[in-house]
Amino acid sequence: MSKPIVAIVGRPNVGKSTLFNVLAGERISIVKDFPGVTRDRIYAEVNWLNYQFTMIDTGGIEPESKDMMLTYMRQQAQTAIDTADIIIFVVDVKQGLVDADFKVADMLRRAQKPVVLCVNKVDDFNKYQADVYEFYNLGIGDPMPVSAANMLGIGDMLDEVINHFGDKGQNEVEDERPRIAIVGKPNVGKSSMINKLLGEDRVIVSNIAGTTRDAIDTAVTFNKKEYVFIDTAGLRRKSKVKEEIERFSIVRTVAAVERADVVIVVIDATEGITEQDAKIAGIAHDNGKGIIIAVNKWDAVENKDDKTIYRHQEKIREVLSFVPYADIVFISALTGQRMPKLFEHIETVIQNQNMRIGTGVLNEIMMQAVSLQQPPSDKGKRLKLYYITQVSVKPPTFVIFVNDKELMHFSYTRYIENKIREAFGFSGTSLKFIIKERSENGK
Repeated sequence: MSKPIVAIVGRPNVGKSTLFNVLAGERISIVKDFPGVTRDRIYAEVNWLNYQFTMIDTGGIEPESKDMMLTYMRQQAQTAIDTADIIIFVVDVKQGLVDADFKVADMLRRAQKPVVLCVNKVDDFNKYQADVYEFYNLGIGDPMPVSAANMLGIGDMLDEVINHFGDKGQNEVEDERPRIAIVGKPNVGKSSMINKLLGEDRVIVSNIAGTTRDAIDTAVTFNKKEYVFIDTAGLRRKSKVKEEIERFSIVRTVAAVERADVVIVVIDATEGITEQDAKIAGIAHDNGKGIIIAVNKWDAVENKDDKTIYRHQEKIREVLSFVPYADIVFISALTGQRMPKLFEHIETVIQNQNMRIGTGVLNEIMMQAVSLQQPPSDKGKRLKLYYITQVSVKPPTFVIFVNDKELMHFSYTRYIENKIREAFGFSGTSLKFIIKERSENGK
């Protein structure tokens, strides 16, 4: 089941990013520099009182003029309205009410989405109490005083947010149909793929980038099994549009990926793999989803020979080095070339996402791996691996008990992962490892 989505909106410099980082529990805008993994992330998983939700920061908007500002703010707020279940509207108590706040509030008030009005920078509740009351004039509910920088009032605000969840994410009837998100840059043929699978022009197809404005769910039956395909707005290239606008497309992509079991990352064969494709794949990888790389428009590649496909694969593997487990399939939505093959890959990924390995077998693999390559040591202390067990699926998640977590270097975890993959494949799915310490006597 999908987690509720909470979007943060507001003017520049009201403290949206500060609030986002506090709720995320980390400096989310600065992440480890693994190749291809998304940077400047605008989404995070948040836990509060046993509730889980996906939070999206719509980001600060710095347009060239005031007219542009209002245009961008409308797009920002509209994206939040379309995508989110709940909206946190952030305003600045020190700047007070401004005209732009009223304009955004007017949109939010007319929407069929709950809004939590967050009055930020209230460093002293007694001092700013009267100023907080001023925001009742927005007409969208009770203002919640907080100070993101000083972490004041955050708990009360989150309580108000989860009050709007209702039964979402707790008692929903589970939809057993596999959900497949089709993501990629504009014009790579995402909608054409779905139309080919359906055998009808159900999704609007156009060569204008961004024709598909919102995620569209489409049921497709293949071999008497029903799948739900999620078509999304394409992510635009930075060279063609402003970075702020690109964030809106990312919001939709993140939301679609969150709801999916398997993500098909579509690449244009005539253009080749790009950094933007890596960014999109990084979103799916970060969320632990099953991944298939579909190279579309293969029919349009000219002067192909017996080495062409291998050259393309090599380049894709180089740019998407962080998802070596993802299968690559070369297709044509126009001609239908290898389109049925997609379902074989989807079924394989779903099986691998749900695969469980017995504890005894896992420990045998781990002990063999340790005997082949000695664990690292530091200052005379050597890493010891005691035990491994699988604790969950989607993605398959393993806990390794060791004597010292600090000694368990990323590279050695990857080595253990590779040994498990050698034995069981797990193609199309990431594997998650949790390292825990315990003493030699088991305590």
